[in-house]
Amino acid sequence: MIQKKLLTAAIIGAALLTCSCRSHYTLTGIEHTRILVDNRYDAHPDAAAAAYMAPYKHVVDSTMSPVVGELARHMAAYRPESELSNLLADILVWGGKQYGEKPVFGVYNIGGIRAALARGKVTWGDVLDVAPFENKICFLTLKGKDVTRLFEQIAMRGGEGVSHSVNLVCTADGKLKSARINGEPVDPERAYRIATLDYLAEGNDRLDAFLSKTEVNAPHEELNNVRFIIMDYLKQQMAQGKIVDSQIEGRIIIEE
Repeated sequence: MIQKKLLTAAIIGAALLTCSCRSHYTLTGIEHTRILVDNRYDAHPDAAAAAYMAPYKHVVDSTMSPVVGELARHMAAYRPESELSNLLADILVWGGKQYGEKPVFGVYNIGGIRAALARGKVTWGDVLDVAPFENKICFLTLKGKDVTRLFEQIAMRGGEGVSHSVNLVCTADGKLKSARINGEPVDPERAYRIATLDYLAEGNDRLDAFLSKTEVNAPHEELNNVRFIIMDYLKQQMAQGKIVDSQIEGRIIIEE
């Protein structure tokens, strides 16, 4: 009799459990919005949270806040050509001298530029925001025919960061119309030395023309991270009393 009661109780319990797991709710739609996190949340600070964060904030601020340079204007990255992508591609070429390299041009991918830089003082943290990845500077050689293919791929992507020596004319649907380096057409048989990121040298971001590279110089030590190359350039300019500037020059032109 006791076993029968226990069995009945177990059956009833299982039935109730099954019913309790059922939901009469159905999804009818999804909505979302962005919440802007700004200084309005500082109006009533949490003292306990602030005390907990204080020692960490000191360490972060001491690392991120030193000034490494100064900019003449606000610089952001966008296609086909922008002040910031122009500057970073030029810095890659500039960086060649400390490696005994004399690149003819540089390529910096727009997708790798993760923040803008405001006019005025630039801090260590600002540069880290722009170049947060562990990409290293890389030097390689491409034959002219592969350089043309690289420029075709850049045209297809709607533009990337290219240095001052490069002038590309592209169509709105991603075709390359003409390409010049230092004012001259690309020679298909000439070897061109290029400064770029190791990430691109591996053929990423659909720039697989780089896979035809030869004579690769790709230092792997952390100090060769592009963020440090950028900082070195800004620091040198600041030491010379110069404010860094960059402008749209028509390096990449989109024609209808």
